[in-house]
Order: sequence, then structure tokens, then C-alpha cells
Amino acid sequence: MIALPRRTLLASALLLLAACQRETGPDPLHLTGKMFIFNYRLAYATYMITLNRTEPLPEGAKVIAEFENPAGGSPLTLTRQLFPKLEKIVLESPEITCVKKDRPYRVAIRVLGPDGNQLQEIETTVISDLDQSVLPAEALVVGPAYEKNPRMFRGGKAPEHFAQAQCPV
Repeated sequence: MIALPRRTLLASALLLLAACQRETGPDPLHLTGKMFIFNYRLAYATYMITLNRTEPLPEGAKVIAEFENPAGGSPLTLTRQLFPKLEKIVLESPEITCVKKDRPYRVAIRVLGPDGNQLQEIETTVISDLDQSVLPAEALVVGPAYEKNPRMFRGGKAPEHFAQAQCPV
């Protein structure tokens, strides 16, 4: 039997423990960006999350994102099919209202394999540096040609100030 120094044994044990921590391998997706998008022309806000693929994904994998609803109630859910060659994934929530400045909003992302088994879970928060009050009460443009909204532009002219969006809650 070979006598090893105590440090070598401890280092070997730690290395073995570190190697055993993750049975499924490295995470396939890496969070690269998160923010709120305020579309002033169309008078709506959304969450935007960006992810990069760092490991291969199996054919038929999908991502499910749950966004905290700033107006209250159940989370808003988005399900996206993931394609093996797709390097960047962009997740945009349905339209939201009642965004408050400097408040963290929860986002939970699950990556599922084709068999429904969870491959990865990402939990994060998104904080806005603006309130929803920066948006007009209604869309400034309508239709495919982005024509002026007649309810917002009286006689074709813009008012001095547009009415601001209000949180219904």
C-alpha cells in the first residue's frame, strides 16, 4: 500500500465530489440577456430573454418560459420548439401591463428533452428602469402601413401630450 500525503487525498476526494455533482453534463443553454421592451408606437411592453446554446440539444427539445405577470394573476407562459442547429434563442413574452420601475419580476425557464425530461432550469429576475407610464394610452399607429391612429391624432395633428397608459389594477 502506498502512503499518500493527506493533502493529496483531500484534493483527490474533492475532485471526485466535483466530478459527481452533475450527472447530466453541462447546461445546454446560457442566459445572455434579459430586459423589458417598451414599444412606444404600438403602446405595449414585453419581456425579452436571450439565450445562447452552449451544448448540443436533442431533436425535439423545447423550452418553456414562465414570466411573472406584473398586473397580477397567473404567470404568462411561452413554449418554444428548439432546433439543434439554432445557436441563439430569443424568448419574448406576450404583451404585459403594470410594469413598475426598479421592481424585480421573476422568470423561470425550463428546457425539456423530446421525452419530457427536464434538461435544465434557469431562474432569474428582470428589473425595468422605466414604469409603464412612458407608454401612450393607445397605439400611435394602426394597420400594416403604420398610419396615424385617428383616436390619438385629432384632425391628423398630434396633441401636445399623449394620454399615458394606466395600470388597471
